[in-house]
Amino acid sequence: MDKCSERLTVFFEEPFWVGIFELEQEGHLSACKVTFGAEPRDWEIRDFILREYDHLSFSPAVAAAAKEKTVNPKRRQREAHRHLETYGIGTKAQQALKMQQEQNKLGRRAKCKTQKLAEQERLFDLKQQKNRVGGGD
Repeated sequence: MDKCSERLTVFFEEPFWVGIFELEQEGHLSACKVTFGAEPRDWEIRDFILREYDHLSFSPAVAAAAKEKTVNPKRRQREAHRHLETYGIGTKAQQALKMQQEQNKLGRRAKCKTQKLAEQERLFDLKQQKNRVGGGD
């Protein structure tokens, strides 16, 4: 039987309060970022989850590593320094959100391009129609 875990982390990211929903299932992690604005109270968060959770747009799933057993804190600190030197800063959730942001950006670009081409075609058709009717003056 597969495990499914969800986590919500609320923190202050200048100038708003932000919540990160993380959904881990079948070894994959998806994330969704929500901006709350003012500091949300516990009951506001609960109501938000009950009303809006079904409408959240989660990022594409990325592979999530299994939890490790507890390790000596000094060893963890050394490993963290080595990891930062090689990979840089960022969690799986941040990487997943970045991937979602890139996909949204590509979608917006494609949509704008099709709208622009449709508008150019419409204007061209209007000019052609005007030239036929007006005699091309």
